[in-house]
Amino acid sequence: MKGFFKRIFKAIERFILNRRTQVVMLLIVQIVIMGLMIWGLSGYSSIVSIALSLISLFVVVYIVNTRVKPGYKLSWMALILTFPIFGGLFYLILKLQSSSGKMKRNRDYYEGLRHKYLLQDRDTIEGFFEDFPDYHNQINYMSGTAGYPIYKNTSTRFLTPGEEFFPVFVEALEGAKKFIFLEFFILADGYMWETTLEILKRKASEGVDVRLMYDDIGSMFTLPDGFDKTLEPYGVKCMAFNRFRPLWSSVQNNRDHRKIMIIDGEVAFTGGVNLADEYINKKERFGYWKDCAVMLRGDAVWSFTVTFLQLWDRVHAITEDFLPYKHEFTLLPAAEGYVMPYADAPDDEENVAEHAYMQMITQAKRYLYIETPYLIIDDSMMSAIILAAKSGVDIRIITPGIPDKKLIFMTTRSYYLPLLKAGVRIYEYTPGFIHSKIAVSDDECAAIGTPNFDFRALYLHYECGTLLYGSQSVQDVKKDFLDILPQCHEVTAEEMQMNFPIRVFQSFLRLFAPFL
Repeated sequence: MKGFFKRIFKAIERFILNRRTQVVMLLIVQIVIMGLMIWGLSGYSSIVSIALSLISLFVVVYIVNTRVKPGYKLSWMALILTFPIFGGLFYLILKLQSSSGKMKRNRDYYEGLRHKYLLQDRDTIEGFFEDFPDYHNQINYMSGTAGYPIYKNTSTRFLTPGEEFFPVFVEALEGAKKFIFLEFFILADGYMWETTLEILKRKASEGVDVRLMYDDIGSMFTLPDGFDKTLEPYGVKCMAFNRFRPLWSSVQNNRDHRKIMIIDGEVAFTGGVNLADEYINKKERFGYWKDCAVMLRGDAVWSFTVTFLQLWDRVHAITEDFLPYKHEFTLLPAAEGYVMPYADAPDDEENVAEHAYMQMITQAKRYLYIETPYLIIDDSMMSAIILAAKSGVDIRIITPGIPDKKLIFMTTRSYYLPLLKAGVRIYEYTPGFIHSKIAVSDDECAAIGTPNFDFRALYLHYECGTLLYGSQSVQDVKKDFLDILPQCHEVTAEEMQMNFPIRVFQSFLRLFAPFL
């Protein structure tokens, strides 16, 4: 009996000392304290209540005049006007913690480093304009304003599903001689991670520079506390990005959702696949998990190398010379078409991922096919898709048949009806969960990467992707899309004319879509 109680106390102690428990408890305490404080102040004096309501009014006026997406404005205004005593003060608390002069200088400095190392080759871009004149404006923006060069001497390989990607990735890791840079949103114990970790340990012992960056929130419930420190004895440099602190701050929304894998500056991968077993269907979650990645070999790998080092150095507040990590190809890979890797960050002046998608939508002439796990878009993207469909573009969208988050799925479905009425064809992948984030149009252009078609990916997260033009991979993306259509259920407008309470609830969810 004594041993039994000892085990119980040990279990309770582990639970209390667990970081996840502490985070949740501290957040609850802050919510309770803030609620009691505001309730107490407003109840103590009508003057205080009026003052807090005036603060909310001025905050609403401020929000109306900010340069943010209308969806965010509407959501915040609805929240503040619904809770006038609480809402304005809550917004100010988050706003005051969201940025600082120091953070802005830090951002500008490391953005400058990226522009220093990523230079557009003039002959390549002029050749692109000759080969693909219809995409002149898109490349002008992505290369000129956003600062991501377009490359020619790069071979690409579209890898889907995750079971096809992983052995190719492992083979690339095994060939590493100089460095391995890995960046993921989620790491989780299991076959994928254990296989990868074994290689990383061995390569680090051989003198390979191994660096691993993962998102703290993305992996909080899949990794043990202090996981990043456990890899140091093996020579693996590991970092949890934007470590979550249980404080009210909008900075906690800025997660690293990128998936970047670079080996020796010769090979790079990106796409939807994290290092967790459901991504290769070693573990079943939400039915069959459909995902994809793209492998690059050639000059375009340099953009991903710079993107990784830029964020790594920024977080560590260091400056290193990137050039030793640039691979000079003496024998260029067999390549066709053009490749443009890009990245997006929530604290710069450009919504690069959104603009990449928007330009594909507006420039599509014959067809545009999209796979995305979430479809939660703002009015400008909704209008662009509807206009393209009404102009005769064959637009088809595949979303999951088995959702991973039911509220997000209901919100996604709330966007269906106006799209269907405009002629967009929407399908749900009946075997399970679509996690691929791809778009392909007109047999010429494809996008493969990490950004979902939702507010978080397009405005709050660190994301990345690759635009492909005129390569075989563009055809492979199209073929994959068409191949899975028979496994999908085509949604009709009649189905979406569901009962009144559900439609009301969906409308409510749409109002707060930017927060989901």
